[in-house]
Amino acid sequence: MRKPETIERLYLDFDGFFASVEQAADRRLRGRPVGVVPFAGTDRTCIIACSREAKLLGISNIMPVREARAKCPDIILVPQKPDLYRRAHNALLAEIETVIPLDAVKSIDELTCRLDDEQRKAPEALAARLRRRIAESVGPYITCSIGMAANRQLAKIACKAGKRSGGPGTYGNGLAVWRPIDMPSPLFAVKLEDIPGVGQRLYRRLLTMRIATSEDLYNTQPKQMRQIWNNVTGERLWYALHGYDVQAPDTERGMFGHSRVLPPEARSLTAAYEIARLLLTKAARRLRREGYYCSSIWLSLSIRDGHWSRQHRLPIVNDDQAVLAGLGALWEQARRTLPRDTTIFRVGVMLGELSFASARQLDMLLDDDAERQRWERITAAVDALNSRYAATVVSIGPWRPPAGGHAGGKISYTRVPTAEDFW
Repeated sequence: MRKPETIERLYLDFDGFFASVEQAADRRLRGRPVGVVPFAGTDRTCIIACSREAKLLGISNIMPVREARAKCPDIILVPQKPDLYRRAHNALLAEIETVIPLDAVKSIDELTCRLDDEQRKAPEALAARLRRRIAESVGPYITCSIGMAANRQLAKIACKAGKRSGGPGTYGNGLAVWRPIDMPSPLFAVKLEDIPGVGQRLYRRLLTMRIATSEDLYNTQPKQMRQIWNNVTGERLWYALHGYDVQAPDTERGMFGHSRVLPPEARSLTAAYEIARLLLTKAARRLRREGYYCSSIWLSLSIRDGHWSRQHRLPIVNDDQAVLAGLGALWEQARRTLPRDTTIFRVGVMLGELSFASARQLDMLLDDDAERQRWERITAAVDALNSRYAATVVSIGPWRPPAGGHAGGKISYTRVPTAEDFW
């Protein structure tokens, strides 16, 4: 495994991305504490993202709205606009690529790049060019923090540390360059729980093993890290923290799904079903666009007293009629199991057990090939019409998006929505 002798990776993270895009789009929000929320008109939700000004007043992401108002009565709550964030993301990527080629887009607000020989010699100048390009072409209200290091993992940790590099009372627009010759001292200044891959549960486990700091973690052994994580991920993290160029294997897609926090008026079993139908239809469209079939469907409901979920087997399918029939069967189970007055706060649907369309195998005990081909032709015609008009003009069953829209086109930190997600 190779151990770079100089910085080779850049990691860029936009500061308070959704809120800063709102400020860039609406001059009335500039310089004021802003919180982005799932939908307007209720305090029974949480802050999805907040602006720099809000963070400096103690507001944080996933904070309940009522708590945020108590900390900052003047906070401005803005309903999410996922398509605006998608378009801002694409515009920013286009500008960044005029300065440095992209290596990987990690999420809607994070990306990584490889540094060439000249960029390694002058990382501060590269960061200044990137910021200048964004400010001149997109606007000064969208800022970014940048980390550079020997590998992607260290560059990401440096980037997060750079967000707070200005000291108390500051946030974002930071730069941290961690050269191998200076390591591992900068890493030891990072809190253990701030290292990517160390979640709350694992953090508590590490504490029971007397691993309480980043330095303690650094001083473990690779095999010990593998045992702590119960898989090779821990060992890879050890090598990454020690400056090696670790290349994780490509991941295979395991599912297509959508979930949504429900507005208050849609939290009954009947109303939540209509939203679940829309979410599942959107997931099935993505399944087909990427050339997959599925053979199972999961339904997940967050309810007042906890959580309810079930799985339903499907023949190997990708048409709307088949997956909606599966949802109907699952929802009937929910109606029989849950009290009639159950309050549903969040609904999620997932199509799993995927296979490539080119490798589809039929069930020899299920003689439905003619029926499936007929529904696939119908679904293909529906997809073609919707694609032609860039909107849902035809659907299987009623198409009534919930208040606030965004069924299937919501904010996603791990997947950047496409234009089709908003049809």
